[in-house]
Amino acid sequence: SNSSAESLDRLYPAVGSTKPPRKRTTSQCKSEPPLLRTSKRTIYTAGRPPWYNEHGTQSKEAFVIGLGGGSASGKTTVATMIIEALDVPWVVLLSMDSFYKVLTKQQQEQAASNDFNFDHPDAFDFDLIIATLKKLKQGKSVKIPIYDFTTHSRKKEWKTLYGANVIIFEGIMAFADKELLKLLDLKIFVDTDSDIRLVRRLRRDISERGRDIEGVIKQYNKFVKPAFDQYIQPTMRLADIVVPRGSGNTVAIDLIVQHVHSQLEERELSVRAALASAHQCHPLPQTLSVLKSTPQVRGMHTIIRNKETSRDEFIFYSKRLMRLLIEHALSLLPFQVGCTVQTPQGQDYEGRTYSGKQITGVSILRAGETMEPALRAVCKDVRIGTILIQTNCNTGEPELHYLRLPKDISEDHVILMDCTVSTGAAAMMAVRVLLDHDVPEDKIFLLSLLMAEMGVHSVAYAFPRVKIITTAVDKKVNDLFRIIPGIGNFGDRYFGTDAPPDWSDDEDALST
Repeated sequence: SNSSAESLDRLYPAVGSTKPPRKRTTSQCKSEPPLLRTSKRTIYTAGRPPWYNEHGTQSKEAFVIGLGGGSASGKTTVATMIIEALDVPWVVLLSMDSFYKVLTKQQQEQAASNDFNFDHPDAFDFDLIIATLKKLKQGKSVKIPIYDFTTHSRKKEWKTLYGANVIIFEGIMAFADKELLKLLDLKIFVDTDSDIRLVRRLRRDISERGRDIEGVIKQYNKFVKPAFDQYIQPTMRLADIVVPRGSGNTVAIDLIVQHVHSQLEERELSVRAALASAHQCHPLPQTLSVLKSTPQVRGMHTIIRNKETSRDEFIFYSKRLMRLLIEHALSLLPFQVGCTVQTPQGQDYEGRTYSGKQITGVSILRAGETMEPALRAVCKDVRIGTILIQTNCNTGEPELHYLRLPKDISEDHVILMDCTVSTGAAAMMAVRVLLDHDVPEDKIFLLSLLMAEMGVHSVAYAFPRVKIITTAVDKKVNDLFRIIPGIGNFGDRYFGTDAPPDWSDDEDALST
């Protein structure tokens, strides 16, 4: 196999420098967001802008590019070039190769002897492809199967994809299904000479998939070439753009990138401005629960609101207040009666037990993470997730930069934590992220030490079943979206960092 691969390398036309063999995997292109590090903080310079309106509902779908063409025509390479030229975050590459059907025992035996036709439409699970792409286009989180080409089977693990502004879907049968075609906003056919495709396929299957040269050629002549002539080449007429020579056609790729950029500009949304003027003169919603303003609570607010309070005291009394807030929130969880236990004295005690599956905490970075110790102190073995949201200083809109959520979070009650909420823009984005991961709206508890009435109204209007829990509600937000009278920049006061003068009162680069 190695000698065969080496001989094929000599046949393969050299273009630029030699690159390592590409891995055909389903992946999010840019796993690490762009960032700028300073002496005191990390500033993320690009993120996912709002994909929903002030009502909390999705008002723009992801832009889907379909990439079709013969096997080894260079579809993935073209997709990668488009992604790199776009230079925007939150681009997802989805490969049709992930959606081969699960083979029966007989089909497995045929595949082992190169007698199974993987280049026929029936080899693909189109129902799963359509359901997955439809959900991903709607902004939802999806699970992608991982296919093992060596054993011709799906692995037990799944890969999670989420947050696409642009989806590039590539595969040999990308245009072979009518329902699938309806989901594609731009259809591109990569047209590459058949001899080049054969050499590429030989090199890939031998070096990456452990096949022998005889088996690859047998499969090509028996299945790949006839399938291209019958099912793939005829779909070229359905394409909006045909790219001859694949990745060598930089002019065509530049035109595609320009078109996608124009489409993204048309889909830009402005959420914060709408929040500032919408539904602000109504009574506070019933979903809001404010911790009773006892002399103790009022006293702690007096200390942490005082600009002269030292950092040590600010941290100490903030933690005390967080603990009370968490315990108040837990009292609002569903509990069932009929839990009888026996005391050490042999007596029955009619108690209560939590009726959900489990509790998960999700903090909105950076200030929200300061509430995690209080949650861990009262919830044994609680799982923790994080969401990083920062405001774009040019547009004033919140942007999603990073998230890490526990598996199967859709079955949990979720405690969403942020220390202050002014306009509610970041809180709404975080709630939208949880909903996109199938967390039921009525299982989300938004906790904040201090909220402005504007933020309460914004969240409650968009998500009327989310429970909002805080220790105090201030009435006003100024022109810089700072809560009045407020508490200052909680993150800077807690962590001892100094915010630039033009930054807002809210957590870490204007997360509100």
